[in-house]
Amino acid sequence: MTYQQLRHLGQLALPGAGIGVIGGAAALGLALIAGQPVDWALATGLALGLPLALLGGGFGLLQAVGVISPGVFAPAALFWLVGFPLARLAHEVLAGLLLTGRPAPPPDVLGFLAYQAIVSLGFAIGFSWLYERVAPGWLRRIRPGNPRAERLYQFYLRHAEAQWEARESRRRARAAARAAGRPNLFRSKGAS
Repeated sequence: MTYQQLRHLGQLALPGAGIGVIGGAAALGLALIAGQPVDWALATGLALGLPLALLGGGFGLLQAVGVISPGVFAPAALFWLVGFPLARLAHEVLAGLLLTGRPAPPPDVLGFLAYQAIVSLGFAIGFSWLYERVAPGWLRRIRPGNPRAERLYQFYLRHAEAQWEARESRRRARAAARAAGRPNLFRSKGAS
């Protein structure tokens, strides 16, 4: 693989990795708000942010190579169903290592992973929401020199155009109904 191909893949991994870093920063902030010592908060932010950044970047790469379809939630939910519990396990082990010099896995690893798999849906929703807002703008910026970014950007562009056309179609239908004197079926109850 050439340097340019590696650079292109790195560019495509950046939005997801950035969201992972934000997740680590949020953990750091919450630890400080909860009254944890600064060194503990820094350790938890780093220990969670690093695996989330790696997994978030991997998510972007899987989109780039076509394994995960952009704009579809089910693949993201499945990705984080596996990825989030692993990130949390790494967080527990790394935080213990950073704070005490010894890895500190949870006592019941399988129970811990099962619980984190349940929680992963919430993380997947937040990650997907943020990713779908960050990635298209980033892709627009890097697409001139990155063919995979151009392909993904065109997907997002077609999706946005379809959404806009659907909204305009509904608007035209409402206007036609008003012009014909028919009741507006699109208006919510209680609106005048």
